[in-house]
Amino acid sequence: MKKLRLTLACWDYDRTRALIDGSVRPEGLDLVYLNQPVEEIFFRMMKFKEFDASEMSLSSYTASLGQKNPPFIAIPVFPSRFFRHSCVFVSAQSEVRRPEDLRGKRVGVPEYQMTAPVWIRGILSDDYGVKATDVEHFCGGQEEPGRVDKLKVDLPSHIKLSPIKPKQTLSRMLAEGELDALVTARTPSTFPDHVRRLFPDYVDKEKEYFRRTRIFPIMHTVVIRREIYDKNRWVAQSLYKAFVKAKARAYAAYNQTAALAAMLPWLVSHIEETKKEMGADWWPYGLEPNRTVLETFLRYHHEQGLSKKRLAPEDLFAPETLESYKV
Repeated sequence: MKKLRLTLACWDYDRTRALIDGSVRPEGLDLVYLNQPVEEIFFRMMKFKEFDASEMSLSSYTASLGQKNPPFIAIPVFPSRFFRHSCVFVSAQSEVRRPEDLRGKRVGVPEYQMTAPVWIRGILSDDYGVKATDVEHFCGGQEEPGRVDKLKVDLPSHIKLSPIKPKQTLSRMLAEGELDALVTARTPSTFPDHVRRLFPDYVDKEKEYFRRTRIFPIMHTVVIRREIYDKNRWVAQSLYKAFVKAKARAYAAYNQTAALAAMLPWLVSHIEETKKEMGADWWPYGLEPNRTVLETFLRYHHEQGLSKKRLAPEDLFAPETLESYKV
């Protein structure tokens, strides 16, 4: 039987390496894995729908569901997760010392709808009382001028968002004190000479946050083009099962101690500490293990004006991936 040829654009992760090298093959699929930087994947998929399936910003995907004909359907696979307390940067010239000092300040963001800033703004609101409406947001290229939003969003009028000038960059504006802070996924090039972290003790902050909330923030999911899914509903489950198997291969590599799976001298100690803090499956896929994380994110997305109505986690994913047979 001829297999369905399917292109998948995704970055090179340890949890997807078995899909790259072919040691895990999705049932019924001739998978072409396109290893691309995430910014390129998101831009090409959101603007041009170039791939059959791809890694996708959770925020961009959620926003796309508000379109008249949503172009994608997701499966509950999360190739990127990241605690984001480390990603709030402050100008060395700024008076900002505490999160509460951000009220009334100028805050840069590459794209307002990016997933990382959605989480950061939500955490600042829930834990420190600094709401998205309390700051003035400025968007544009972090390191290169001329960045444009890959997804246009219609924000309510009480969200103050302005583009920076065509030749400006957020990184340089922050260093020169034109911005007080920057929330972003990538460390700015002007750190640490002219820029500092708002939370220098971010590891302790993130561990306390997880112990209190049990939230390990989800950054990316995996989407399938709707026309592919509508014609081949079985593809969603086939891809989901393959991602689960590939992640299991990564766990197996980290759980053996005869040799180090990564170039980290104390990798074994780090794995043991991670299991103690977060459990044996510290990077879960599927809906139910991630319900609290997804509900929190969807609340943030709605509160920050990015989705017209507050979605439920079940609204995000192909229903075939939410149930499994039992013997």
